[in-house]
Amino acid sequence: MTTAEPTPIRSSVEAQPRRSTLNIVLWIVQVLLALLFIWAGGMKLVLPLEKLAGPVALPGAFVRFIGVAELLGGLGLILPSLLRIRPGLTPLAAAGLVIIMIGAVVITFVGGVGVGLAVIPGVTGLLAAFVAWGRWRLAPIHPKK
Repeated sequence: MTTAEPTPIRSSVEAQPRRSTLNIVLWIVQVLLALLFIWAGGMKLVLPLEKLAGPVALPGAFVRFIGVAELLGGLGLILPSLLRIRPGLTPLAAAGLVIIMIGAVVITFVGGVGVGLAVIPGVTGLLAAFVAWGRWRLAPIHPKK
């Protein structure tokens, strides 16, 4: 009695190293972005509002709200995937941070500071968009119930 050898599926064999590499790159970007947003959000929550004045005058409550959103977004980049509790929240947190960074780019332009300083939130937003895309792409098709 002979058993048939299973035919190797090239796409899954070749895709595994790519998925692994993408996962490692995503974790590095996630950790760096999380540190940035936790720090920035924390500063917006603890510093006096006079120290947070930028090129455009924003209401103090709005600055505090952005601080809370950045802090929670930074935690949302790490904790769901790290603890394996609702990892689908990670791309949503990253997408929320993209929206915040779009606002930061607009505020920088409106403030007349220049294109040079708008690059920083722009690149940060692009990195958050990369995390949102990558984590959404690597998410399981059929999540466990």
